[in-house]
Amino acid sequence: MKRKNFYIALCLLTMFIIWTLLVCFADVRAIGPRFSRVGFSTLNEFVHTLTGTNMLLYEITDWLGLVPIATALGFAIFGLVQLIKRKSLFKVDYNILALGVFYIIVIWVYILFELVIINYRPVLINGYLEASYPSSTTMLVISVMTTAIMQFEIRIKNHLFRKIICSAISIFVAFMVIGRLISGVHWISDIIGGALFSLGIVIMYHYFVVDKL
Repeated sequence: MKRKNFYIALCLLTMFIIWTLLVCFADVRAIGPRFSRVGFSTLNEFVHTLTGTNMLLYEITDWLGLVPIATALGFAIFGLVQLIKRKSLFKVDYNILALGVFYIIVIWVYILFELVIINYRPVLINGYLEASYPSSTTMLVISVMTTAIMQFEIRIKNHLFRKIICSAISIFVAFMVIGRLISGVHWISDIIGGALFSLGIVIMYHYFVVDKL
């Protein structure tokens, strides 16, 4: 089962790479603002027409994007406290050190796609075209909050409290991803790309870290 997780993660990350290439070259048409070109244009245009644009939902999900940032910061502080108390980096919990590496990977992928723009949003934000692929909010929420569930599963001893916290996080993740899609500020290909990447590295983290505990 543990080895199966590795292959699932590898498959998802491979699918992310293939999906990204397809977004670059498959069914590319100028359907975006200011004639910006978008891959999977037929699918993206259909879904965007279906959902429309809801800027209130965009604002809500944008502000709620601070939750995973605060969560990541909380685990960073937790690791720092361990480092100060134990006076050695090698005495910090392995799963916390690995979580730090995990966060760095997510940040670097985010920076990469800010520099290498695959496509732009279906709407202008404050009058500007913004990079849209992959959905950074989708990446951030799935990556940070699902690994947070793994940490809480390990660290919260009270079964009922742990179940409530983890269920609440799962609902939050679902709301953020669906909300980001129906707000109309991303193409559906952006959401799919963000989900493929983040799920892939989350399962990889589970394989290399949680499965080893």
